[in-house]
Amino acid sequence: MKSYKVYLKKIKSFEDIIKYIDSFGVGFIAVVDDSEKLFGIVTDGDVRKALLNQKKDVLDIINKTPLTLLHTTPKDQVTNYLKKNRRLHVPLVDENGALKEVFLLNNFDIEYKPNYVIIMAGGLGSRLGELTKNVPKPMLQIKGKPILEYIVESFKSQGFYKFIFCLNHKKEIIQDYFNEGSRLGVEIEYLIEDKKLGTAGALSLLNKNKFKDPFFVINGDVITSIDYQSILSYYDVNNADAVMCTKEESYTNPFAEVKFDNQQNLISLKEKPTTTFDINLGVYLLNDNVLPLLPANQYFDMPNLFLKAKDNSLGVKVFRVKDDWIDIGKPLDYLRIKND
Repeated sequence: MKSYKVYLKKIKSFEDIIKYIDSFGVGFIAVVDDSEKLFGIVTDGDVRKALLNQKKDVLDIINKTPLTLLHTTPKDQVTNYLKKNRRLHVPLVDENGALKEVFLLNNFDIEYKPNYVIIMAGGLGSRLGELTKNVPKPMLQIKGKPILEYIVESFKSQGFYKFIFCLNHKKEIIQDYFNEGSRLGVEIEYLIEDKKLGTAGALSLLNKNKFKDPFFVINGDVITSIDYQSILSYYDVNNADAVMCTKEESYTNPFAEVKFDNQQNLISLKEKPTTTFDINLGVYLLNDNVLPLLPANQYFDMPNLFLKAKDNSLGVKVFRVKDDWIDIGKPLDYLRIKND
């Protein structure tokens, strides 16, 4: 076991955090002060949240109240603790809070999931204009890594390792970067669309026999900290066939809302009303019951698939998410998260 420690005084910027996390290769660093006392930790998940929340101050990114265990805790108890809490690492400290080492679950301890993750990465990214002239949208860089890599890492950190990339626009760039996935410790297959098939149409090209377990589908321009296991649990409890992830949003009308009757008599006037609603996050969990509903090799969007599944009396459910989420759909979205 190693300490995977970095002294606080050596971390001057967000880029330093990423550099140290990459150098250790375990998605984790322990930050200590000059007296070797644990100051906090930073994980890959913390980096994703910082990007989503546009945080750049080092002290805001470091988790200063991490869960810890005494370094005298027996190994089997530490392992059981991590598995129970679905964590991959925990700092071990002495009675004074000084870091002694970091305990990491190895590959044999991680509970790998059999579920496939299908990433829709074939879009043109036309809303991003010149930004996607020479590169597909999922390969746009954020702090030195493409959006698509953040998506893969978010699933991998929770035990998912089987991926299918649905590609079309500038597919070679994505294939050359990821290859078969070994560099990231995952398995990647490619499904090539010979024409644009929308956010669901490519699923009609899948080998239906390979999906014994429900599979995730996620858009290739989404960065999120969603707990995917909680979606699987929700799917099981509700005996669902299709689950759509949503998040509550609100919009404040900058104008007064005026209501009147057919004779134009004033009924009410509400100044700058706020409307609350749920949005589709582009993250789904499906099973093979929905695949026969897709037209073969035709353009088809995911909302239409859910409506069709509902019309065919399948179990269609909505899972409301409170985790961080961002869709990089417009130049302003990308530039804000990239530069901040």
